[in-house]
Formats: sequence, C-alpha cells, structure tokens
Amino acid sequence: MNEEDKKKIDEPQDEKPETPENETENTENEESAKEAEGAEEKQEEADKNGGEASEAEADPLDIALAKIAELNDKYLRKVAEFDNYRKRTLKEKADLILNGGEKVITKILPVIDDFERAIANGKTTDDAQVLREGLELIFKKFLKILEGEGVERIETEGKDFDTDYHEAIAMVPGMGDDKKGKVIDCVQTGYTLNGKVIRFAKVAVGQ
Repeated sequence: MNEEDKKKIDEPQDEKPETPENETENTENEESAKEAEGAEEKQEEADKNGGEASEAEADPLDIALAKIAELNDKYLRKVAEFDNYRKRTLKEKADLILNGGEKVITKILPVIDDFERAIANGKTTDDAQVLREGLELIFKKFLKILEGEGVERIETEGKDFDTDYHEAIAMVPGMGDDKKGKVIDCVQTGYTLNGKVIRFAKVAVGQ
C-alpha cells in the first residue's frame, strides 16, 4: 500500500464537499430567516401603531361628552320620577281631604239608625221612661264610637278653671273661698281629639 492510499483511508468519510446544491440550500435558509425577522418587526410596528390609534380614539373630550350625556339622561329620568311622585301625592292628599271622614261617618251611621227606630217607637208609645232609656243608650253608643276615634270629653265638674281647656263665659260672685277660681257650671261640653282641644268647654267660674 502506497502513501496516497493511506491518506485516502485516514481522511474522514462523513464530510461532504461543498457543492452548488448545498450553497443554494444555505442561501435559501438565510433568506427565510431574514423574512421571518422582517415579519416580526412589521407585526411589532403594527401593534405599536394600533396602540397609538386606540389612545387617539380615547379622546378626553369624547369621554367627557359621553359622561355629560349619561348624567343628563339620569337627571331627566329623576325629574320625571319626581314629577310623577308629586302628582300622585297631590291626588292622594285631595282624596284624603274629600273622603277623609268616610271611616268615622260609616261608624256613625248605626247611631242614625238607632235614632230612626227611637223616633218610630215614640210615635207608638206614650211611655216617656222607655223613650228616655232608649235615648240614653243611643247617646252612650255614640260617645263610645267617638272615644274609639280619639275624641274625649273635657271634665269640668269640681275642676279648677284652666284656660288650656276652659272658656269662661260667666263669673259667679259670692260662692265662697272654696269655690273661687273653680268651675261652677258647664254650659257647653268641650272635647279633645287625640289630646288636642278641638272645642273649649264653656263654663261659669266662681269669683
């Protein structure tokens, strides 16, 4: 074996010599890598431009105008709701004034029925005691109805004269020291409604 054959054996067999085909392949790979890098740069630029466009769209003036429109809409709704509430309240108040006594009158109607029966019985009997007892029953029934509505009589018998409840229509002299400043007689009964005087008791006072 000569020297040239030994050199051929010692040379590595896996290395391929550079050929035109290999050079073309390398060139194509480099171009593909450049194209991919260029595409990434374009995408980044597009994203950046898109962000700038979004910021431009969110103009503070437009935001303020939209907020004003929203608040104005809410204000108009509230005004309409309040106007409806005011009208409804006025109507309820008018109905209350017009028909506020309906409940009391409904309770009084049975008393009127009793009076009608008493009058009818008075035409068929001459017994004054029966008529008197009937009237007393009707009177007590009527007072009970009024008490149920908060109406109370102002007591005057043996009471000291009190300008908060009594109205003096006469002064009676010579009644003695123990009667001085006290109610001697009640000419007209007074009444309170839930503690408020709705009619003063007209009385005669000792002097």
